[in-house]
Amino acid sequence: MAPPGRYLEAPQRLRAFVRAFESSLILIAAIIGAMSGLFVAAMSAGVEILHVVFFDIPMGARLSGQSSIDPVRAIAVPTAGGLVLGLVLLVLLRWRPNREIDPIEANALHGGYMSFRGSVIVALQTIWSSGVGGSVGLEAGYTQLASGVASSVGRAFHLRRADQRIIVGSGAAAAIAGAFGAPLAGAFYAFELVLGGYAPASLAPIGVAAVTGYAVTHAFAPLSLGLVVREVAEVTSTDLAIAALIGLLAALTGIAIMRGVAFWDHALAKLRLWTPLRPALGGLIVGLLALITPQVMASGHGALHLNNAAVMPIAVMATVFALKALASIVSLGSGFRGGLFFASLLLGSLGGHLFAAGLSALLPGLDLDPAVYAVIGMSALSASVIGGPLTMSFIALEATGNLWLTTAVLIAVIVSMQVTRELFGYSFATWRFHLRGETIRSAADVGWIRDLTVEKMMRRDIATVNVDLPIAGFREIFPLGSKTQVIGVDAGEKYAGVVFVAEAYGLTDNDDARVRDILHYRDATLTPGMNIKEAVAAFDSAEAESLAVVQSPDSGRVVGILTEAHALRRYAEESDKHRRDSIGEI
Repeated sequence: MAPPGRYLEAPQRLRAFVRAFESSLILIAAIIGAMSGLFVAAMSAGVEILHVVFFDIPMGARLSGQSSIDPVRAIAVPTAGGLVLGLVLLVLLRWRPNREIDPIEANALHGGYMSFRGSVIVALQTIWSSGVGGSVGLEAGYTQLASGVASSVGRAFHLRRADQRIIVGSGAAAAIAGAFGAPLAGAFYAFELVLGGYAPASLAPIGVAAVTGYAVTHAFAPLSLGLVVREVAEVTSTDLAIAALIGLLAALTGIAIMRGVAFWDHALAKLRLWTPLRPALGGLIVGLLALITPQVMASGHGALHLNNAAVMPIAVMATVFALKALASIVSLGSGFRGGLFFASLLLGSLGGHLFAAGLSALLPGLDLDPAVYAVIGMSALSASVIGGPLTMSFIALEATGNLWLTTAVLIAVIVSMQVTRELFGYSFATWRFHLRGETIRSAADVGWIRDLTVEKMMRRDIATVNVDLPIAGFREIFPLGSKTQVIGVDAGEKYAGVVFVAEAYGLTDNDDARVRDILHYRDATLTPGMNIKEAVAAFDSAEAESLAVVQSPDSGRVVGILTEAHALRRYAEESDKHRRDSIGEI
């Protein structure tokens, strides 16, 4: 992350006002919401213009809603576009070798700090990826840009860590609310995925940002970005029971898709293709699939409208389902920037419709409404992939206005989420973190745990003794009661172990006894960079109440000592502080 000096700062009086009054945070969230709405409208318009120019479709039409595309363009545009994207990625690897941080990782590990420049780069890459036909969703670009700008605004006002995280969540909430035409879903997207939980202090800023983002997006966007669902039949108790089965199938499908992305990425890595050729190959495959059905291209907005899906032949629907899943896996695994949110909505709606048709064919007496199961399948699959059960429930409610259908959706997403957690353990976002070596499973703030290091907790006033010193000499230097323990070092001043003073006085007189004979924890040490979690694990492993801190395992130079009691006390203090910050206590 860049140092604070590289960011613009608000005037000191204004910063003091914002920090003093909670209502000022709501005003900032409203401004961020308006900006986020503009970003969503502008990015959507940018992708639409690219589709018009590259694929020669009418202005106002959706690429994934076309019945056919010029075959040459279908293959050439995503292939060439992937090559251009790959060349850009190659340049960025040299210019910006560190990967960009998204809102979930920023709030989990970095206190809500994101790079403004990096967020703009990711947004532009997402626009290009979708604009050339890559089977990726724009939601990743929406939330990245909106949250990145929000993070910069928070830095300008020197917000506290808890408030900074809320502001980042406000940007994401506004972006999702505008993109889906669903303010409640946008707010709960922020609570579940970007903040990692709900707290009273975050309700007003997140809610205001979501509503503002929705209003601004739909005031400027040339096309409706929300979901269009025809009137559905009455939901019965039978539908509620079947919803649980759909949740199970959706979870298995979601896990397969997420593993498919990782598998394709790993397969390309083993081939050792030149970096620009990876997205070019992915674009070529998507282009070939588009010759069968253009609905595999871009985010899938045009194919998502359930009014159209309801009259689609079953065979065509099954084909679109299979090819869209493959196109999304190939696109993301090849390096196209974007997300799986929109794709999971389309795949889930098609899957739910296919499920209803298949079950009705086996059991004609059920007379299932495909539109009901399209909504249930859409929500259940997205919950598995994205990881937001309430988010998906509110999207269903805001799209249909049907409370009983939302109840069925809630049952499906609960089953889907639970099965996904049990069998897989991650959403798509946190799965990507896992592949990079991170262990976070949500946006809950664990960054402070990493910031609470051994170096910040250890004592530096340490006493050392050479391990070759006779016990009698040790007693002369350290009278009983002067110290409880002393660090033993060898002739090269490297750590050798810990000496308990009381133990030295408990030995019988023996002229041959040396300090090295009563050393403890010879192979157990801490290093300054360890965090509190790693330090506590080291205490447990060594069964020690205190451990020496060495500069590095190789050097062995002792720089401090840390007791388990002090480490646990500092952890409890910091944990309580962050708990109070998260719920708005002073």
